[in-house]
Amino acid sequence: MTNWRPDPLQLRRPAYLSLAEQIARAIQEGKLLAGAQLPTHRKLADDLKLSIQTVSRAYDELIRRGLVTGEIGRGSFVQTRAKEPEPPYLPERLGELIDLSILKPVCEQLHLERMREAFGWLSENLPSSSALSFRPNMVFPRHRAVATEWLAQCGLDVSPLNVNLTNGATSGMTVALMSVAPPGSTVAAEAISHHTLVPLSTYLGIHLEGLPIDENGMIPEALDDACRKGPIRAVFLQPSVVNPRAALMSAERRQALAAVAAKHDIAIIENDILGPLVEDRPPPVAAFAPERTLYVTSFTKITVPGLRIGYLVAPDRYVAAVANRHLVSNWMATPAIAEIATRWVSNGTAMELVDWQRRALSLRHEIAAEMLGGLTYHAHPQSLHVWLPLTCHHTEEGFVAQARLRGVAIAPGTSFRTADQGWAPAVRISLGSTSEAELRAGLGIVASLAQGNPEALLLAI
Repeated sequence: MTNWRPDPLQLRRPAYLSLAEQIARAIQEGKLLAGAQLPTHRKLADDLKLSIQTVSRAYDELIRRGLVTGEIGRGSFVQTRAKEPEPPYLPERLGELIDLSILKPVCEQLHLERMREAFGWLSENLPSSSALSFRPNMVFPRHRAVATEWLAQCGLDVSPLNVNLTNGATSGMTVALMSVAPPGSTVAAEAISHHTLVPLSTYLGIHLEGLPIDENGMIPEALDDACRKGPIRAVFLQPSVVNPRAALMSAERRQALAAVAAKHDIAIIENDILGPLVEDRPPPVAAFAPERTLYVTSFTKITVPGLRIGYLVAPDRYVAAVANRHLVSNWMATPAIAEIATRWVSNGTAMELVDWQRRALSLRHEIAAEMLGGLTYHAHPQSLHVWLPLTCHHTEEGFVAQARLRGVAIAPGTSFRTADQGWAPAVRISLGSTSEAELRAGLGIVASLAQGNPEALLLAI
């Protein structure tokens, strides 16, 4: 039993949540160590002059956050910290392995030439402010103005004052979460979402609540129910094809989710990194709820991976918070890369590469349709990947391991899971991460495994 006790003078309404946050802080600060036993519900209720039901709700909240485990007959214990989550992709490509695990655009010699040309131009035209200034406001006003032109092609009409330049989508997501969800708060997300969202929320001390989805994305009634049951601060959405299931959310669903967010006055974080690559898409969620949506987009998945720059659009109510949190976490986006992005948007190179990528993906999807024929999978003509549900005969771990033994790396679906209920095993397969010949060979191996009966390989020793 630990010697640390919550301070009853610090309890605020709702008491259960205030108590849970006190205990959570004690765990994060090392005052409660992994494996420590917490007081019984009755003992803590008596000590704090609370009802047993209040203490039970606080413990349930801590269990939901993964900080505490309850064992019938033994009590409640601080959860042993889990090991760092492994990324769904290979950190480095090994030998002759066909790597279909990492989400990349299709790239050829053209992309290298464009980047070399850009750096050549930059060597002659780099402004002194981009090389010598520490002040973002001295560097980025011109870039923000050009950014609005690109954002218009994404479906948004925004002021340059609402645009922040970031070092890609991950930076934008991090700053957005920090701006709307303080430590200890709850953010809702689709049950299958971005693979960095779970560890990022953990590092920021945010509880992530995965909500049910259907073929059209997050179910509005599920978000409404979650907001009524507990304090949700924001909802994270990926409505335009980049989500693991490669689904394109309808305009009606986007409007419905925006209406629920407005009803409960919560923020929306919209990850739209494919931007104008996706043809005939509805307007972004940010267009339906501009007053509460933090919109993230970038260039790395649609032009060249090395162009690590993106835009984070913040409504007026969050402009100061976004600027402050971006300053302390990144200071500012890399000015030299921002120069290239601005030039490419202005001279048409960015859209030229987007159009090229769309054509290249069309060929990749033809290969996928040929090699995965007879299998049910989810895809979109402009998705960089396909999502392959596994039959009941296969486990994710076994399927991914068998593919690796056959020389193919794919991403396990559990890396994208934010909720346990309703989960069905699946794998994500990147279409742009390798050559057409390797893609064809890799998909052939995946198809043969999916259509066969799983059986572990015997290792000769």
